[in-house]
Amino acid sequence: FALSGFLRVATGFDIGLSTKCVVIPKEMGMCHKIGYSEMRLPNLMGHTSMAEVILKSTTWQHLVHTDCHPHVRTFLCSLFAPICLDTFIHPCRSMCVAVRDSCAPVLLCHGHPWPDSLDCDRFPGDEDMCLASVTKEYKHLHKVLPRPACQTCPAVEEFFTHKRVLEVLCDSNFAVKVKLSKRRTVFDDQEYNIECQVEFITQGSLLPYETQSMIQQWLLINEKCTQRMTLTHRPMVYLLVGNIEEGMILVNQVYHWQRKDSQLTLATQKWRYHKCL
Repeated sequence: FALSGFLRVATGFDIGLSTKCVVIPKEMGMCHKIGYSEMRLPNLMGHTSMAEVILKSTTWQHLVHTDCHPHVRTFLCSLFAPICLDTFIHPCRSMCVAVRDSCAPVLLCHGHPWPDSLDCDRFPGDEDMCLASVTKEYKHLHKVLPRPACQTCPAVEEFFTHKRVLEVLCDSNFAVKVKLSKRRTVFDDQEYNIECQVEFITQGSLLPYETQSMIQQWLLINEKCTQRMTLTHRPMVYLLVGNIEEGMILVNQVYHWQRKDSQLTLATQKWRYHKCL
């Protein structure tokens, strides 16, 4: 987003002479391609060294990948990598509240509460000079898609008949064949990069890329479920089946798709001309 679209005109906070402009490091991938390439140090989180900035910001990159709010990247980068201007530009309190309300459930799904360091009361009101949320305009300009829900992991089903799978497909809004694998990352072996190759069995009224995006978000938000499905570094294939309820996308059934298994293949072949009761 262009930052000028978020600015409210009023008095800013003088940064004084104690800060310097530095290039946003390559390790801060979440703050690349955001409209500027240099940041202030110390930043608005009180981090004084680049090593500290990189260490603390990488823990948030997973949340950014979940796309839990349209402005989560702008909000976090305005704090971890503030733009080099004559004044510090804080995010507005309204932006913080909007991001918190959408993203706090995702953090909680991973076992973390919304941190005190991001208490929205510390940020200025919209009448001050700050980065303002444009969520209302965003909703008018963009199609609002169902959001993945944080949920209890469905059991991975290993034994089933093609007839039972067809019954489940008839009762569902989508069924997506997903190839999952994990790879070791530079920072932490526990971090999962989901390499998601999606093939559609049925997707309802959604477009293919919309369904793919939502499934990828579901896998990132429900990381515990993804961990269960990627116990080794060998690629695994699953059929994820679910429904969209009250604007939330829920995965209800997970089938392990093994090469030797003919039942899923048979079910997906029959699905093309199957008539649901």
